[in-house]
Amino acid sequence: MEPLTAAQQELYDWLVDYIRQHQHSPSIRQMMRAMGLNSPAPVQSRLDHLKRKGYIDWTEGKARTIRILHAARGVPIMGTIAAGFVHDVFTDIVERLDLSGLPLKPSDYALKVTGDSMIGAQICDGDIVIMRPVSDPQSVRDGTIVAARVESGTTLKSLHRQGRDVQLKPANPDYPVMKFPAEQVDIQGRLIGVWRGIDASLLGA
Repeated sequence: MEPLTAAQQELYDWLVDYIRQHQHSPSIRQMMRAMGLNSPAPVQSRLDHLKRKGYIDWTEGKARTIRILHAARGVPIMGTIAAGFVHDVFTDIVERLDLSGLPLKPSDYALKVTGDSMIGAQICDGDIVIMRPVSDPQSVRDGTIVAARVESGTTLKSLHRQGRDVQLKPANPDYPVMKFPAEQVDIQGRLIGVWRGIDASLLGA
């Protein structure tokens, strides 16, 4: 399909998330607010371009008729996360994992696990972990498995608070517990699921 401009992409991405979450299309006024616009004309222009380029279908003048034609299904896999020694997480979306039967939120994302520090929690090297962004770190309970960013990178560990410090505990005795001042730990997401693919060669396929 023909590529979108930045403004068209912004509206398209917002429409995809809105329709996925609410199961109906928004009004022109809602789109104006979301895009920070004071007039319906730019919204209608962007909708016209999205329709012409094949991204949506809609009846002009009837915003509630908007239908996404080629929305990517599933959860975006945002890269990898260390379940071992810490390294930087890669943030480019490389593919999407179709988990449409699960009660996911539009903001949920997936990471591919590298390392074996969480094998005691049944999370193995090569697994896909489904994460939910954390807006309030204090709401995360002790013992929750999180994607935590520290100075040296991002890691998948169990969160435990100890006074003003945070411990990031592995589920494998071969790895040490990591301890940091709380202000040095950025809780980026909490674990909500694990997906493990099956190697077809092991099934004789």
